[in-house]
Amino acid sequence: MTETTTPVTRFAVPGRIAVSEQAAVWQTATLTEIRRETPRAATFRLAVPGWAGHLPGQHLMLRLTAPDGYVAQRHYSIASAPDDSGHIELTLDQVPDGEVSGWFHTVARPGDTVEVRGPLSGFFAWPGDRPALLLGAGSGVVPLMSMVRHHRARGLTVPLRMLVSARSPEELIYAAELGAETTPVFTRSAPPGVAVGRMTAAHVAPILAEQPATGWEAYVCGSNGFAEHASRLLVAAGQPVERIRIERFG
Repeated sequence: MTETTTPVTRFAVPGRIAVSEQAAVWQTATLTEIRRETPRAATFRLAVPGWAGHLPGQHLMLRLTAPDGYVAQRHYSIASAPDDSGHIELTLDQVPDGEVSGWFHTVARPGDTVEVRGPLSGFFAWPGDRPALLLGAGSGVVPLMSMVRHHRARGLTVPLRMLVSARSPEELIYAAELGAETTPVFTRSAPPGVAVGRMTAAHVAPILAEQPATGWEAYVCGSNGFAEHASRLLVAAGQPVERIRIERFG
């Protein structure tokens, strides 16, 4: 995923989860596997023996150091569900002229090492303790997929639904892994019989109309434009502003 930030906006809400002091320590991570997700995105599995664990929705800081000492750092969302395997996964788009994503997509091979620090940010974390409505676009699906994987791995019964927008089926990250909890929205091309267009109230309103008794906690992740658009759809459909959490990039 591209670099993420969590700016203060009128849709941002308090309620951060505490981050461990260990998150301040740089650790060596070894690349063990590369999986192609779409023509522009791939998942990179990293072994981090000292990883303290994370919550779905959190991200980390990644650092590359060139032989000449040049350093590049980026924030990346964690794609994998929390477990005790000593591994974490990142799914990265290949960004034009991107220093770090370019290295991962064109140079990196299993056995290479990088440095990571985290997990970071408790704001966007979802422990699995409340109904979750997830809205993402493009690589914004990455932290949301960590939540979906956590929900499945723990056999959670708390309601979870996801709306994810992609340009086409070929560019839908994790397409083979998505299940009944997910509704895809295609903006440029779609399978026969599926409408093409931007996410609309017609996608959001029915889910809110059938919300659990305690309501949804909404998580929105994507570009600045998508984050604002999706948040406005939620508010228009009746989602309380204080229960919308946003992580945006770009």
